[in-house]
Amino acid sequence: MAKVKPFKGIRPPREFVEQVASRPYDVLNSEEARAEAEGNPKSLYHIIKPEIDFEPGTDEHDARVYNKAADNFRRFKAEGWLVQDDKPHYYIYAQTMDGRTQYGIVVAAYVQDYMEGRIKKHELTRRDKEEDRMKHVRVNNANIEPVFFAFPDNVELQDVIDTVTKGEPVYDFVAPDGFGHHFWVIDDDTLTDRITAAFDGIPYLYIADGHHRSAAAALVGAEKAAANPANRGDEEYNYFLAVAFPSSHLKIIDYNRVIRDLNGLTPAQLLDKIAENFDIEEKGTEIYHPERLHNFSLYLDGRWYSLTAKEGRFDDADPIGVLDVTISSDLILRDILGITDLRTDKRIDFVGGIRGLSELKRRVDSGEMAVALALYPVSMKQLMDIADSGNIMPPKTTWFEPKLRSGLIIHSLDDCTE
Repeated sequence: MAKVKPFKGIRPPREFVEQVASRPYDVLNSEEARAEAEGNPKSLYHIIKPEIDFEPGTDEHDARVYNKAADNFRRFKAEGWLVQDDKPHYYIYAQTMDGRTQYGIVVAAYVQDYMEGRIKKHELTRRDKEEDRMKHVRVNNANIEPVFFAFPDNVELQDVIDTVTKGEPVYDFVAPDGFGHHFWVIDDDTLTDRITAAFDGIPYLYIADGHHRSAAAALVGAEKAAANPANRGDEEYNYFLAVAFPSSHLKIIDYNRVIRDLNGLTPAQLLDKIAENFDIEEKGTEIYHPERLHNFSLYLDGRWYSLTAKEGRFDDADPIGVLDVTISSDLILRDILGITDLRTDKRIDFVGGIRGLSELKRRVDSGEMAVALALYPVSMKQLMDIADSGNIMPPKTTWFEPKLRSGLIIHSLDDCTE
């Protein structure tokens, strides 16, 4: 069963939250972070992208950069830009996008649940990226950014969310990207106990976004436990920072592909080959969005096409084989365009659906890319079914939006109040 606990969050005073809060470390590069933090010494980028405090071009993996993160974290606390709560709490964090709001519960998740598979994954991780985040956790002795979890809908936890969010949030602002962020501190011991008990009845949590952060946080926690002969299991380092959302609150958006060339084919030849496994309907010059599972959108030579996979070309009983990302990867990218490794092939790039299909059109029309392929989004049920089956999703399958805003809450691995 999922084990979680409240914790003494480190967070900005209300008057500083909009200056401190930032996008996650992995959705922008160093120069973008430098530009966003310009003139703002309180920006969390000074902790999560500390290379911005060095000369442009400084390696973000330089030991000086990690040490600067820790220096800046200490400075933020000394300046009062981050302050630790005086007692353990759970928190509610809600996000609003396009008129839809999703509500998550901020928890300290149990390291052993990750190590023993009760926190389920659906993506592979890369060791170099894990090690980068492990260094960041170690040097700060804290989980600076949260992991994004999902859990099966739960009546008790939904009731707690509904109860807490009737009150005024301690943070309530719209970020520069237009997304709303709302945050409540749960200060009622009865509600706190209800949350702990309700999660104890949930068999699994699911990583929606943040697989490398999850792995790094859990591995550092396990390191600390192994290094302490007196480890009891309830120390703060045995837990890591997560925001857990009921699965019905979440919406996965499309994650699309652009390809640099047609593998020696003409546009007509490409369409002929695609027609062997897909029903094709030309849609003209207006942007066409996939309408359902197994329906794809292709942009080629200035025109949009609807592609629908023919019966018998995929296996509905196979949780991986039935995915549209698998169907398109096998029948179009691999068999026709010769792209066999989505992780390493330089002929393909990926565009999150938040940018819209107009971004696919722009990249093809510019001549940078030759063809674009848009996919219908994966469902939360598919994600959870795959995690339950022990399988791993193909690369670049899911895109969650909005991303969690970093800097609203931090979890210290030290049991002592900062």
